[in-house]
Amino acid sequence: MPRSLLLLFLLILVLPVSNSLFGQMTDAEDRGDDFGEGPFDQLIIRGVTLINGNLAPPIGPVDIVIEGNRIVSVETVGFPGVPIKPDSRPELRDDGREIDAEGMYALPGFIDMHGHTGGRAQGTTPDYVYKLWLGHGITTIREPGSFNGLDWTLRHKERSANNEITAPRIVAYTGFGMGREEPFTTTDEVRAWVRENKEKGSDGIKFFGARPDLMQAALEENKQLGLRSAMHHAQMNVGEWNVLHSASAGLTTMEHWYGLPEALFADRRVQDYPVDYNYQNEQHRFGEAGNLWQQAAAPYSDHWNAVMDSLLALDFTINPTFNIYDANRDIMRARNADWHEEYTLPSLMRFYAPSRVSHGSYWHHWGTEQEVNWKENYRLWMTFINEYKNRGGRVTAGSDSGYIYQLYGFGYIRELELLREAGFHPLEVIQSATLHGAEALGMADRLGTIEAGKLADIVLVADNPLADFKVLYGTGATRLTEDNEVTTTEGIRYTIKDGIVYDAVALREAVKQMVREAKSE
Repeated sequence: MPRSLLLLFLLILVLPVSNSLFGQMTDAEDRGDDFGEGPFDQLIIRGVTLINGNLAPPIGPVDIVIEGNRIVSVETVGFPGVPIKPDSRPELRDDGREIDAEGMYALPGFIDMHGHTGGRAQGTTPDYVYKLWLGHGITTIREPGSFNGLDWTLRHKERSANNEITAPRIVAYTGFGMGREEPFTTTDEVRAWVRENKEKGSDGIKFFGARPDLMQAALEENKQLGLRSAMHHAQMNVGEWNVLHSASAGLTTMEHWYGLPEALFADRRVQDYPVDYNYQNEQHRFGEAGNLWQQAAAPYSDHWNAVMDSLLALDFTINPTFNIYDANRDIMRARNADWHEEYTLPSLMRFYAPSRVSHGSYWHHWGTEQEVNWKENYRLWMTFINEYKNRGGRVTAGSDSGYIYQLYGFGYIRELELLREAGFHPLEVIQSATLHGAEALGMADRLGTIEAGKLADIVLVADNPLADFKVLYGTGATRLTEDNEVTTTEGIRYTIKDGIVYDAVALREAVKQMVREAKSE
């Protein structure tokens, strides 16, 4: 997303989004023969241990049979540690292909519920971003806002659906008001725009906030048309319209944490802004946000429970994106993450650096006090999210990478680690990353679990991610051998999207080559 998103957080509240506000990216290159094989008339994944998205415990060995882009069967073929009898296995046809996956683990393709494609400000290309996503097992992304232009996003959605490009499946949401030259002033204008948005082929709307009557009209019309929605409840309107208002009006998912602490206020109506606060100063904005959860109702108090019960009754989805604010707790860790040297473009590192104009680069005077506040912020935030999950609420996994030292793909795996930190069982983390994302998108009939009839979106990894999510990082996890040698796991080995088998190691190597070339220039 271009640098002008900083302006969007202000302008979107009173102005429609203009396509000209954003610099459009170049188009992705054709897939060609360099990446991905298939889909095949028949593909059998042999002897794998299945970790599904439905909270079932791991089971294996199983053979997964795929025909074209569909899973046709998942069959248990033996017992751990016992040789598998050939006559107990699905038969490979003459034209069939197979993957020997004994000792490996299969998971449903990951769904990133907050996947911006980057833009000129970061110096990224779609091929760079898409390969990082696929190289980390992400087979579907929701593009919240389509800020490279709706036409651009829909064009890449179609090309991905046709497997013409090396890219995840794309679900395209439009920034509220995008394409209008004038601000909304009436509910009739809002409803007309929502209808036009559907006619253009958009899958939904990304909101930041607006006057309450306009928000009510937009969400009602959008839901009536069968589209879905996401919202970042920006501070400029959250005083009048928090998550309880949005959820009641038909919002599908809330993004980040904005709007939730404000709904939890019990002894105030407004965040305790200092008198010299300026929202346009991101040091102020994010520094003070680190105090916000401490101003909300205490965990398990009557008001805290009442807000949670209201959201649960509405079958509301929370997409927390813990990872994107993780640097606020330890900026040095985020700035020096293992993957930056080989995988992060120089232009991205420049974008991340302290700046008064780059969105999310608010390290003007960030130090110990801010980090301590944010650690407490996370404790209270995670307490709500974990309990929401415990009571049956839907929580999804989204990354919002490309900002605040979070890199595409890597940031998503970090999100899984942070859900684990919040108190999720590893199987609950996988459910958030797969089935819950599919449910929130209205695609659970096609995605989210590995079972007969669903699309062949599968992640294959050599090490058990339930024991250590770090094995999913492209940089792998560090291990010490019995011979006292330091080694690194290989990361995800194969990502299968729509029946096409991608060598995830090769995808990540292609990204490293892009970074080497950029550095040489």
